[in-house]
Amino acid sequence: MDRLSLLETLIVALDEGSLNRAAARKSMTQSAVSQHIKQLETLMGHQLLHRTAQGVRATRSGELVYTHAQRLLGNFDRMTAELDQLQDSLSGDFRISVNSFLGRHLIGHMLVELDQSHDDLNIILRVEDRLVDVVRENYDLAIRTGRLGETDGVGRRIATMETVLLATPAYLDQMGRPESPEDLKRLKYIQHHEDQTNGFFPLSRGGEQVLAPIRVGFTADDPDLIRHAVTNGTGYTRMPLFFVKEMLDAGEYERVLPDWDAPDKDVFAVYPSRHGVDRRRELVIEGVVATFEAFRNRQPKPHLRAVGA
Repeated sequence: MDRLSLLETLIVALDEGSLNRAAARKSMTQSAVSQHIKQLETLMGHQLLHRTAQGVRATRSGELVYTHAQRLLGNFDRMTAELDQLQDSLSGDFRISVNSFLGRHLIGHMLVELDQSHDDLNIILRVEDRLVDVVRENYDLAIRTGRLGETDGVGRRIATMETVLLATPAYLDQMGRPESPEDLKRLKYIQHHEDQTNGFFPLSRGGEQVLAPIRVGFTADDPDLIRHAVTNGTGYTRMPLFFVKEMLDAGEYERVLPDWDAPDKDVFAVYPSRHGVDRRRELVIEGVVATFEAFRNRQPKPHLRAVGA
């Protein structure tokens, strides 16, 4: 087994958070994926994954290998593209799918400016809150948060967003402020339909990790509608910190269980194939990463983190 394939398996396993889902993505058996990981761990001389009932996560060594593996595979793709002289021009139609949160609040304006900078490039942007299949639906690129869903494309984690649980002070005055994760079941949780909890929500504090019970009271597919529901006192929700920081600072919202950390939310670039590099795609991904970097540098702490930053 070549080393690039082993590294690619590690990337997919960590992006999916599960060996089973990684196997489905790579059209392999779970045992074959597990064998790839074991071979790579033997090759590196380090344990790369923590395996739990909830899935897999990277060890410190695994995070290091993950970051370098992304760069190695990216460089390999660029080398292949340069050798084959594929997709050598920044021109033509380029179809992108972006969810409404990212499209409206983070990268939509960047894409407009990018299109203006290249006369022969025609960016066709769809802002939509669904999990598209980039291969079957003929997209050149999709930028997604959280789950990737079922797709024949390649997923690449490009950034991470810090998230928080929050509600209005008035709602917490009425319902009482939770003092422990178990207390969350007294409150109504407002969830995004792509980020459903299945009744429990992982929280961490220091080295402690718990699955907090969640009582869903409202589900929507629009971040602005979810924020409106929170403002109206419907319940509490989870949102990227950069999106609500000003309102938290102003006292419009209040952290729920501020001593506990909600999981980060990953941002993925999804595209049809790892073979060959489309310069237009790489230009857009570089723009997305640069946008995350710009937000990160404007904040006193890294609410948005580009992978490898």
